[in-house]
Amino acid sequence: MYMKKSALFGFAALLSVLAFYACGSTQTAAEKEKLAADVRNAVEMSGFTFRATYAYPTGYKSIYLSPYYDVRVSPDTVKAYLPYYGRAYRAPMDSREGGYRFTSTDFEYQVDNEGNKKGNWSVMITIRDLDRPVTFRFDIWENGSARLDVNDVDRQPISFQGDLAFKEEK
Repeated sequence: MYMKKSALFGFAALLSVLAFYACGSTQTAAEKEKLAADVRNAVEMSGFTFRATYAYPTGYKSIYLSPYYDVRVSPDTVKAYLPYYGRAYRAPMDSREGGYRFTSTDFEYQVDNEGNKKGNWSVMITIRDLDRPVTFRFDIWENGSARLDVNDVDRQPISFQGDLAFKEEK
């Protein structure tokens, strides 16, 4: 009898904790609309920061990343600081160039939302001022999450999962 009551009490406590957690983590419709508008503006004006949280190397398991890896996109500059895991077909001369660490001012920025669901964008950035062709393809959702696929002729492809951060207007 005592075990039945304690099990019932434990189950009720667990349900109430889950209910409070679920209520605290939901967004209102107005907050969702504002976030979607912020994402749309950032993508169309090419002014966002992609903060990578996971790396997905080709043929390897996913890797959790520290919060310091990002790609900053502005209308005149793309600044990348990302790690690389995988097979490189041509090794860099400098060992500090193992990942994607560059600042580019010569690039092509294309936004495509044709054929995708409403609220999803595909952004293609082709970097032209490196010693090799590199393409960043972002899949961006209206909730602020994004996926980045990196294609490089000297390396296996790699993908990153993360979130967008926006420049605050003052």
